[in-house]
Amino acid sequence: MADMLDIADIRKEFPLLADRTIDDSRIVYLDSGNTSQKPRRVIDAMTEFMENTYAPINRSSYRLAGEATEAYEAGRHAVARLINAPSADEVIFTKNASEAMNLVAMAWGRANLGAGDIVVLTEMEHHANIVPWQMLAQERGIQIRWIGLTDDGQLDLTNLDELLDGAKVLSFTAMSNVLGTLPPTQRLCAAAHAVGALAVVDACQYVPHNVTDVQAWDADLVAFSSHKMCGPTGIGMLWGKMEILDAMPPFLGGGNMIDTVTFDGFTTAPVPAKFEAGTPPIVEAVGLTAAVEFLEDIGMANVRQHEMQLTRYALDTLNARFGDEITIYGPDNVEVRGGVFSFAFRDLHPHDVSQVLDESNVCVRAGHHCAKPLMKTLGVNATTRASVYLYNDEADIDALADGLDGASDIFGF
Repeated sequence: MADMLDIADIRKEFPLLADRTIDDSRIVYLDSGNTSQKPRRVIDAMTEFMENTYAPINRSSYRLAGEATEAYEAGRHAVARLINAPSADEVIFTKNASEAMNLVAMAWGRANLGAGDIVVLTEMEHHANIVPWQMLAQERGIQIRWIGLTDDGQLDLTNLDELLDGAKVLSFTAMSNVLGTLPPTQRLCAAAHAVGALAVVDACQYVPHNVTDVQAWDADLVAFSSHKMCGPTGIGMLWGKMEILDAMPPFLGGGNMIDTVTFDGFTTAPVPAKFEAGTPPIVEAVGLTAAVEFLEDIGMANVRQHEMQLTRYALDTLNARFGDEITIYGPDNVEVRGGVFSFAFRDLHPHDVSQVLDESNVCVRAGHHCAKPLMKTLGVNATTRASVYLYNDEADIDALADGLDGASDIFGF
């Protein structure tokens, strides 16, 4: 299958990748699972807005404020397009995806869960989809059940019906940030609904790399973040079905989220303002709009196709070159995984591997990747993780492999 992307041209859109060098060598950025680089149009859109349009939104009637409000709301409409949401009003802006997941647990969870109620998670979850539910367990006495993994890093769904029996929530990742695994999201949402449970999806790793259709999933609530999809930090998104958002109590109180306030109480503004207390990330929403438009121009189906091909190349290259000396966690089938490669290399500590790769300007992450329960399941304390995006190519994978050879030389293998 031919690659639909011209990576050389795409890389020119990213100033750090096109123009920045360290020790006169290019940067090989393989840490997009952590955060992505930003294209020029995102940087320019934010700068232009701050120079020419910046003003408070929703609170002032002068024309400049109206322009700023329109620019902010354009971000909401762009996100709705990207994920095929029925209405832009169902898109709530948060600080990040972690705040979005906390909003679900603390707003919906506190209103609907009590002692003994069951929440089902998976062993591959990010802490952002674990800790808020554990906080609720400490506060309310809810119970947490766990979906385990198969030997190749996929969800073990053999006893799914048993795990979901009596559950109120199934909350799971659409793509593992450690294994790259792509669980069967639509099937899991349907299974949750079959027992009357809420289907909550952490799509932080999924949305930047795949065609996303929340209506096809039939999910109830979906969280993701701007900074992993070529947009700025400081803004995340929670999409939810309107009937669920309408029924949820507010998460934070303050300006903009109220309809009226008296000495005796308050009433809330309609969704989405109901969940956006205080001055929002206005400039960041403008950058997010530019990021979505950038991805739309490239085409998410093209992004996915490119990453499948690059993932296959990476798995084949690393395994062929290092054999039993490298262990790459997660499925080998690129149809069910994204471009995330967490690995153990010889007997080297992941942080040592990362530091040696940095000598070659190869940027990877080492650690537990905010997934300590998964590390326990894998039987390790940490891994080295390389993750690719639309600006990476086979030369970047070759640089990774060469850098690993360098690590062997340094540590005497």
